[in-house]
Amino acid sequence: MKTKQIFVSLALAAASLSAHAQAPQQRIVEDGGTGAYPAIMKEEPTLAAHTVFAPQDLTAFSSKHPLPVLVWGNGACTNSPWEHYKFLNEIASHGFLVLATGYIPMDETPYQGPMSTTAQQIESIDWAEAQNADPASPYYGKIDVKNIAVAGMSCGGLQTLYNCADPRIKTLMVCNSGLFNQQNAHQAVGGMPMPPKEKLADIHCPVIYILGGETDIAYANGMDDFHRINHVPAVAANYPVGHGGTYRQPHGGEFTVVALAWLQWQLQNNKTAAKMFKGKKCQLAQRQGWTIEKNKKFGK
Repeated sequence: MKTKQIFVSLALAAASLSAHAQAPQQRIVEDGGTGAYPAIMKEEPTLAAHTVFAPQDLTAFSSKHPLPVLVWGNGACTNSPWEHYKFLNEIASHGFLVLATGYIPMDETPYQGPMSTTAQQIESIDWAEAQNADPASPYYGKIDVKNIAVAGMSCGGLQTLYNCADPRIKTLMVCNSGLFNQQNAHQAVGGMPMPPKEKLADIHCPVIYILGGETDIAYANGMDDFHRINHVPAVAANYPVGHGGTYRQPHGGEFTVVALAWLQWQLQNNKTAAKMFKGKKCQLAQRQGWTIEKNKKFGK
């Protein structure tokens, strides 16, 4: 009898350890960020191979005050937002639901594993819609599925442009990225999506390119994209820090300031945030280090 009890106890202990090992991971980043809604970075069991950044307390959100969505793709087609989590967490703390491609970064260890795919961004959008419609979900009725931004850095920007035709997208952010010309396609890393320049015609919403200035390896490609886009409002913003941007700086640094203002304007119709970009003397043009160009559809 005692032997049987020991086996039962061991089995229960093993089951408990297995359940614990499979429990969704989560992490508070930089005290939750500086926004009004301290955020948390976490896994969601119903969204495999993605990292979610959301306000810790969802009670402030409802169908009348929903969470706009930012879908994010990482640089180097990395299947983890380990280089961008401070930037993404800060955005979430201002009342956004951020769905990043790839596995949650629980420490500073660089991700090593298979590359991400373009399909993961679409999976994020599909998940947001499903959660908003599911009465059993904590996000039920709290996600603004009519205000979704898709964005990404470097390879993530190429993934974003690959997916740009999706009609559910309200705005695009292409960061440290741009489509390759035939002449420089050999510079691309193997495995990157490689849409032709003609893909730009599929963009159906306002787009901002956030680049690292002339020393950014993607500068020529991104600016070439920008100069070709004449059918939707487009902006090119440059900050001279090179290809790596400021994502790993506290709260994401300067790139967060610009990205957040764009998202608040485009997804929340925030008139104050719009001043960062609108007008001949827009705030971004006066912000130290930044330069901004706008196409004719955008206006001055």
